[in-house]
Amino acid sequence: MVFCKKKESDESSEDDSDSEDDYFTEENIEEELKLGRVWIWTAIDTPSRLIISYLIGRRRLGGATRFVNDIADRITTMPLFVSDELAHYATALSERFHTAVPVPLTGKRGRPKNPLVVLDPNLMYATVHKTRKECKICKIETKVVFGDPKNIDSAFVNSPSKKINTAYIERSNLNWRNWDAHLIRKSPKFAKSIEFLNAKMVINILFYKFIRPHSSISKIFDNKNKKQYIFLLRQPWSPVSLLAP
Repeated sequence: MVFCKKKESDESSEDDSDSEDDYFTEENIEEELKLGRVWIWTAIDTPSRLIISYLIGRRRLGGATRFVNDIADRITTMPLFVSDELAHYATALSERFHTAVPVPLTGKRGRPKNPLVVLDPNLMYATVHKTRKECKICKIETKVVFGDPKNIDSAFVNSPSKKINTAYIERSNLNWRNWDAHLIRKSPKFAKSIEFLNAKMVINILFYKFIRPHSSISKIFDNKNKKQYIFLLRQPWSPVSLLAP
């Protein structure tokens, strides 16, 4: 995500359960096949429309931490993070992007104080709150959680949007629901296996990245920056290439 200026993240749900596990691993996946609700966490790079990371797991702090850590391992510059108001995002971001500053010893009796947690000054995070009335959105409010508002404004220079929003990740959520019948709301269909749900999500993301046309990119970037995404514009994959061993 070298060229990322803005990242949005969100979750979409599938089914229902009360398990205490935060995310799935090879060790517990067989047991989790019997359970219900899971959440699909996704992060999108707004300028390129590319999906940076996804995670199938619980909508809890453990899932948020693993999700944020995976994103952090993939980026080379600090983007502007934007999400809904799920509190776990702020906690996971602060845990990942901080420095522990030791407190000088006082020479007095007792335990030494814990190190001070200092957030990365470059960390920028904002949330979007939607107020609904009769199942319709009537008001949208934004809030800067971490970062200087002036720095956040500069993050929109190379972004297709010019204000804090989650429109692009919400649109990608609609794609997943249109492409996978198991993610359709108020439907009797549901995924019977986490393993297959994950496999279908991989196919959906590969289709989204390498087969589906992204013509809007050519309207956003100049010729110099557009070269970074030339494979999306001129060399899309075919379905045969996607499924070839």
